[in-house]
Amino acid sequence: MPPPLKLIRPHQYLKNGFVFIGPLFAHQWDLFTLYESIAAFFAFCAMASAVYILNDLIDIETDRAHPKKCKRPIASREVSPRHAKILLVVLFLTSIGLSISVSVYVVACTAGYFCINIFYSLSLKHIVILDVFLISAGFMLRILAGTLGLGITPSAWLLLCGLMLTLFIGFSKRHAELLMLKGRNKQDQGLTRRVLDDYSPIILEQYIAITAAGTILSYGLYTVSPKTIQLHNTENLIITLPFVIYGIFRYIFLLHRRSRGNDTAKDLLQDPHLLVTVILWFACTLWILQ
Repeated sequence: MPPPLKLIRPHQYLKNGFVFIGPLFAHQWDLFTLYESIAAFFAFCAMASAVYILNDLIDIETDRAHPKKCKRPIASREVSPRHAKILLVVLFLTSIGLSISVSVYVVACTAGYFCINIFYSLSLKHIVILDVFLISAGFMLRILAGTLGLGITPSAWLLLCGLMLTLFIGFSKRHAELLMLKGRNKQDQGLTRRVLDDYSPIILEQYIAITAAGTILSYGLYTVSPKTIQLHNTENLIITLPFVIYGIFRYIFLLHRRSRGNDTAKDLLQDPHLLVTVILWFACTLWILQ
C-alpha cells in the first residue's frame, strides 16, 4: 500500500457505515436520501482520515519509539510532516464541503467529530472511562449525521443500542491493549497508553459484560417497540436479534482467544464468522423491512 494511502487508513471507513443506520431503519430508501447518506458517509471518511493524520502528527516522537507504531508513514519518514499537513487540510476541507452539500447538521457532526478528537489526542485520552466515552461519541455523531442530518427522527432505543455497542467496542479495545502488555518488559510498557494504568482486566470485563448486555437488550426492545412495528408494519424484526447476539459473543471470543480487539475494522474483515454474521444480519433486516 502506498504510504499516503496507508496514512489515511481506508480500511477504517467501515466504521462510517453507522451513517446508513438511520435511512435503513427509518425506511427512507428514496434516491435523494440515498445520495445524502452517501455524501455524509464520504464526509466522515475524509474527516476520519484527517483525524488519523492529526493523531500521527501529534504522536510522531512517541510513535518512533514504539515497536509497532514506528512503521506508520510519518513516524517512519515515508511521508513528511509538511505533506501530511497539506493532506490533512485537503481532507478537512473536502469533508466540510461534502457536509455542506447535505445539511448544517452534518456539518455540525463532522466538525464536532474533529474537535472532539483534537481534545482527545491532546489530553482527554489519558482520562480513564472518559476516553472510551469520547470514542463512543465519535460513533454517535455518525449515527446522528445519518438521522438528524438527513431529516430523520432517530429512535431512542436505536440511539441507546448504538451507545451501548460503541462503548462495548471501546472497552474491548482497551482490554485488548491491556492483554498486549503481558510478557512485555517495563520499557515497552512505558510506550503504551498511560490510561491503561488505571484499567484492570476485572474492571474492563465488567464494563464489557454490561455494555454487551445493554446492546442486546436495547436492540431487542427496539425490534418489539410498538413504534417500530407500526413504522415497518411487521413484527418480524425480532428475527434479526440472534445475529446480534452471535456477533457480540463472537467478538468477545476473539478478544480472549484470538488476541483481537485492537482494530474493529480489521477484526470484521479478517474473521469469516463475524463477517458472515454482519452480512446475514444486513440481508435479513433488508428482507424484513422491504
